Amino acid sequence: MKHIISVLVENKFGTLNRVASMFSARGFNLASISIGETEDPEISRMTIVTRGDDQIISQVLKQLNRLIDTIKVTDLTKQPHVERELLLMTMKLSRTTQHEIFELINVFKGKVVDIKQKSITIEVIGSPDKINTTIDIFRPYGIRELARSGAVAIHRGES
Repeated sequence: MKHIISVLVENKFGTLNRVASMFSARGFNLASISIGETEDPEISRMTIVTRGDDQIISQVLKQLNRLIDTIKVTDLTKQPHVERELLLMTMKLSRTTQHEIFELINVFKGKVVDIKQKSITIEVIGSPDKINTTIDIFRPYGIRELARSGAVAIHRGES
């Protein structure tokens, strides 16, 4: 089962490396990891997406809590939360597909971030399901390159 774990850490050199090394050393699955400063520049929030049964997730949470620089570890999976990803995608563009591609960009509330004679780069922000659907819908038009940010997540409402 997929789990979304929020980890507040001290914003110090080497913290991300320690977390990634812990996952690697113990053979835990690390689907994605995103990190950035919070409202306090001395604290960063990591959003970790991992997969495993309850026993594995329990071990992941315990190991994260033991790491130096860890302030708070929360499994957001079963709590109300907001989760988003960023997708940047470059596709082939031609006169025959141009109209359809622009219509689909509007449907997915995407933005054009670069356009050339034979290619277009778009940005889409949304849930992982929306990002997956966007990729599936645009695939027949010829995706040249794509990059996903991985999930970022916070509690919904007051925490």
